[in-house]
Amino acid sequence: MRINCKSLLALIALLTLSFGPQATAQDTKRSLQHIEGDVYRFQNNFHFAMVVVTDDGIVVTDPINANAVAWLKDELSKRFTQPVTHMIFSHSHADHASGGQGWGDIEVIAHEEMRKHVKIGAVDTAMPTTTFNDVYSFDLGSKTFELTYLGEGHGDDLIVTIVRPENVAFVVDVVSPKRLPWRDFPRTNIDGLIAQIKVVESLDFDILLPGHSVVGTKEDATNTRLYVEHLMKEIKAALDAGRSEDDILASDITDAYKDWGGYEQLRDLNVQGMIRWLKAKS
Repeated sequence: MRINCKSLLALIALLTLSFGPQATAQDTKRSLQHIEGDVYRFQNNFHFAMVVVTDDGIVVTDPINANAVAWLKDELSKRFTQPVTHMIFSHSHADHASGGQGWGDIEVIAHEEMRKHVKIGAVDTAMPTTTFNDVYSFDLGSKTFELTYLGEGHGDDLIVTIVRPENVAFVVDVVSPKRLPWRDFPRTNIDGLIAQIKVVESLDFDILLPGHSVVGTKEDATNTRLYVEHLMKEIKAALDAGRSEDDILASDITDAYKDWGGYEQLRDLNVQGMIRWLKAKS
């Protein structure tokens, strides 16, 4: 894959922000933000997880890494008397799922495909104790947790968790509100990604709590899908017309999204990833 100088410099800057000095223990940005009702959002630099407090225990989602778990355990013990009783994995990618064993002996819920990723060592984390195929729900205290499998696209074990009555959906990676998708769509079947986003759109919720970017709504899922579909349509037409990669990169096909987060760093990589994907399909 060719990356032009502008894209390469922008990517280096982004990775420096993500994994450079801020990634050290003393400089990591962490917080626990109240969202709605008994739902909170845990921040660990550029990754986020959901925390739900019930009368009968606390439910957490993605551990992110061992240091994040240690910080959150301490923070929750200061704020609440209830113990953490459940952890829900969004999926097995290591930047979200690592370090889950730090929660100790609790209920760990994930899609059934995640087991194989833990077994082969693709991620260093806790083995799920409860798995499901399509949908799964459970009650804890006065809360109901509804888990839905998104199918294959961005990985093969990605789920959405909705907590009620707050109607908050925890959605990771397939939708990052008002932000371009990550890099060149790594580890992603883009047709499957579009299908995954459509599943998110079909669900009933009010607040979209993403694994990255700002808190949003279901409209952000629709807007992300429209962006990916627009990119695919425009690049396919350009390739069919015999235009080169450099010509497509220099075009204005994404100008309508210039105000989205990560545009300068990710735009060219998005284009290159879509070109690669479409050429591989042809």
